Amino acid sequence: MPEKTKRVSLSFRARLLGLTGVALMGGLLARLYALQVLEAPTFQQAAVQNSTRVVSVPAPRGLILSREQNVLAGNKVVDVLGLSAYEATLHPKVEGRVAHLLGIPTSQVKADLRNSEYSAYVPTPIGSNISQATALYVAEHANEFPGVTTTFETQRTYPYGSTAAHVLGYVGAISPQQLAKLASKGYAPGDQIGLAGVEASYQNYLHGTPGAEKLIVNSFGQEVGVASKTRPKPGGNVQLTISLPLQRYVDTLLAQRVNQLQGTYNSYFGRYSNDVTGAAVVENVQNGSVLAMASYPTYQPSQWVGGISYANYAKLTNPSSHNPLLNRAISGVYTPGSTFKLATASAALQDGLLTPTTIINDTGHFVIPNCYGSFCSLHNSGGETLGPIDISTAISASDDVFFYTLGYRFYTQQSKFGSTPIQNMAAKYGWGSPTGIALPGEAAGMVDSPALRRKLHALYPKAYPYSTWYVADQLEMSFGQGLTEISPLQMANAYATFANGGTRYVPRIAEGIVNDNGNLVKRFAPKVAGHVPLSPAVRAAILAGFEGVISNPLGTAHGIFLGWPESTYTLAGKTGTASVQGQVPNAWFVAFGPEPNPKYVVVVVIKEGGFGDTGAAPVVRKIFQYLKDHPVGPPTYGLKHLAAGSTAALNAPHHRSVPAKSNGSAKGGSNATVAKSGASSGG
Repeated sequence: MPEKTKRVSLSFRARLLGLTGVALMGGLLARLYALQVLEAPTFQQAAVQNSTRVVSVPAPRGLILSREQNVLAGNKVVDVLGLSAYEATLHPKVEGRVAHLLGIPTSQVKADLRNSEYSAYVPTPIGSNISQATALYVAEHANEFPGVTTTFETQRTYPYGSTAAHVLGYVGAISPQQLAKLASKGYAPGDQIGLAGVEASYQNYLHGTPGAEKLIVNSFGQEVGVASKTRPKPGGNVQLTISLPLQRYVDTLLAQRVNQLQGTYNSYFGRYSNDVTGAAVVENVQNGSVLAMASYPTYQPSQWVGGISYANYAKLTNPSSHNPLLNRAISGVYTPGSTFKLATASAALQDGLLTPTTIINDTGHFVIPNCYGSFCSLHNSGGETLGPIDISTAISASDDVFFYTLGYRFYTQQSKFGSTPIQNMAAKYGWGSPTGIALPGEAAGMVDSPALRRKLHALYPKAYPYSTWYVADQLEMSFGQGLTEISPLQMANAYATFANGGTRYVPRIAEGIVNDNGNLVKRFAPKVAGHVPLSPAVRAAILAGFEGVISNPLGTAHGIFLGWPESTYTLAGKTGTASVQGQVPNAWFVAFGPEPNPKYVVVVVIKEGGFGDTGAAPVVRKIFQYLKDHPVGPPTYGLKHLAAGSTAALNAPHHRSVPAKSNGSAKGGSNATVAKSGASSGG
């Protein structure tokens, strides 16, 4: 290549490289300008976000109050220690330090982190209700506890122990499944949610609205300040229809009676009562308000605070404990025995099968026509023979032969009365379907019928080999035996319906929502569920029978109520002795009064309690004596002392800060209450 050509080529390359260099430098300068000037606000915002951490501040749960505004379920502020799972992976020794500080096995700390529902970057509660010394020790030795925080949270308290435990229920940590459904409503991992009773059924009112804190953190992820804060809004206070003094009295009486009968030998039935449990309900017949509801055995709701221990849970669910978590007043169903005669008598009189003056001769036995065998002759449970009697006397004396006769006459006159006249009347009283009370776990019960037998036969042919409705089935059903099962609340509501003249209410457990000054802001009004059409003459005949249970010498509870002031406080009632194969019968007693304008109905059922008069009626008499001496008044409103109980947690910071000056390091000792489900928050 000629020399001149070479020089031109080199010069061109040099110019090209120079231009390329200038272009690259220009692009670099343009990028630097964009980063430092044009996009500076964006990166500034990112830097701020990287130096802050937003944490949810749980709202204190609303209080649960009695009708007198006594606090049945309240709140207290506690310290909770939490550990970030992410930090624990970076600093493995911190798990052991936390375990030593709280006095628990390291394996439990690991298990809590492994089973946590929290994000790895959000502290998982490890210790609830830790001591102040422990919280301060962590704050003053932050370098030894990376990822460990102590926070103030609210926790449930139950000032009256087990009183109304089944009504109140309990709370626990929200499950992942629940959180998936409720996250859009402000729920967060670790929130407490009602799992039973009023805590569950009024969760939406009690929960409140969580707040938030934007925390400033340094380059090590340690909190150094609070950038902003949104206060949580506490949940609403639920005021119940329950009367605290009455509830405590009923709880005590029921427990005493069950314990008295437990393990006793019943000579009449030749058996021991080995599985005695019970329930009681007091209801206002004029509006369906439940004034007391008891179930025994019971439990302490405080056992669930902060998460129930394995030991306590195992004890509560052990069969030998007789299932204390079951609210037998609404979830327990029992063969009603003669208390069911309310439905049979109402159907017979209202449908015209007989009149109030119709006489049936009680010979002591009822022989099923055209029947052959040992089960064709039925007799009165007590072996008595009453002779010619009307329906009022039959109710008072709980005469079985009379009601066998009614059942048989209905069976043989189906063309006139239909195939299920008694069942139809039972349904109007609410038997065989839930009452609709605002409590979870209510049983529907059932009323024996041809349709039920067919259904059970189709589902369980071995256990129920026959689908036919025989005359014996009809007779058993007519006086409350067979497959009929009714809950104590259903029983109370049915008799309340009769007592008030035929209006069936949905039982009420809550009066409404009150603010922190105790003033009503939302009322849960009584709701009518249906009506039972009874003519004045029909109702009078049945009422005379119920009053005679107590006042008539033939009455099945007359002896128990000897000395009762009938002239000034007239009561009406009904015994029930419900036979159950292989055990002592269940004892029922239901009463209402005072007549002629009854206010209360009281129901008591004692499983394996024997006869209704001796097993359950004494408890009902004592409850009515209490009601006579201490009438339940209207709900109380406007008690301003409630404010402190519901908002105490809002007056404290969510996170504990290190004191500006300390008199020395706090010791690592702890009185922490550690539980498998984590710390309780307001939720």
